[in-house]
Amino acid sequence: MSVCPMPNLTPLSTVEAKSVLPKGWKADLADLRKVDLTLAVLELIRRSTTRLPQDVIEALVASRNAEAEGSRAANTLDTMLENVTLADENLAPLCQDTGTLLFWVRHPYGVSQRAVKQQIRAAVQEATKRSWLRPNCVAAIGGKNTGDNMDPFGETHPVIHFEEREEPGIEIHIMQKGGGCENVGAQYRLPDAAIGAGRDLGGVRKCIIDAVNKAQGQGCAPGILGVAIGGDRVVGYERSKELILRKVDSANPDPRMDAFEKQLKEELNTLGIGPMGYGGKTTALAVFVEELWRHPASFFVSISYMCWSSRRMALQLDAAGLPSYL
Repeated sequence: MSVCPMPNLTPLSTVEAKSVLPKGWKADLADLRKVDLTLAVLELIRRSTTRLPQDVIEALVASRNAEAEGSRAANTLDTMLENVTLADENLAPLCQDTGTLLFWVRHPYGVSQRAVKQQIRAAVQEATKRSWLRPNCVAAIGGKNTGDNMDPFGETHPVIHFEEREEPGIEIHIMQKGGGCENVGAQYRLPDAAIGAGRDLGGVRKCIIDAVNKAQGQGCAPGILGVAIGGDRVVGYERSKELILRKVDSANPDPRMDAFEKQLKEELNTLGIGPMGYGGKTTALAVFVEELWRHPASFFVSISYMCWSSRRMALQLDAAGLPSYL
């Protein structure tokens, strides 16, 4: 069996040389009410849409090396990794579907959420104009495409979550979630007699396996799963998506959930679904699980499925306003 080499991405110095930010740029945080993050968010989109996180790349390479040489699974993973390199080299989107855009903004007291929302929307519009993003915002019933990824009412796309914090500086996470993987997400209400799932970890396990089995390759496997146990229907889904911001190789701080995640990943990879549903040993790259609180009468298991092209990145502005992209 041949060993797949690690893709050689362009050096960060080259990436930074092509930045839309002027050399030496930093955010002026002296008056948080007037801070302008438009260019910094535009640069965040440019990087996230073209450059896959290193931990995801390493997981894909490890998965490729676990597959039989010449198999459909190995060939599919080879193509994925070639795509990663080409997108990086050509500053092209990793996938034609640049997804639903989700942002998480954490900021200190004094930042105008309304102003930051307008700045993020302006950055998304500009990224769409530059073809870094595909116009993916259409009217639910009529199907009319706005052409700039903006919903006319400013409420549903892009999706922006805000959280005030004590720490100085600002942190913005982005996730680009494709339609295929979004379609195979699932939410279960336990007990569920159809799959024999009760209100315990054994029941949660059955939900996850059932969801992945139903998804087959339609979520663009190998997938990354975020699973929220509990909460209400809205909180569960929101948290399950945020969990996908974790690095593939990260440990769960809850030892019980960490063991559960490892068990599930191992079990899912015995289903034989494989990359894009072509069969193989690699159906899931990671499973992230979190236990929430719930109403005594309700027990929801919310599962968000992320495709292999897990486009996520963080912009961090330190107390001095200097940006870093992680």
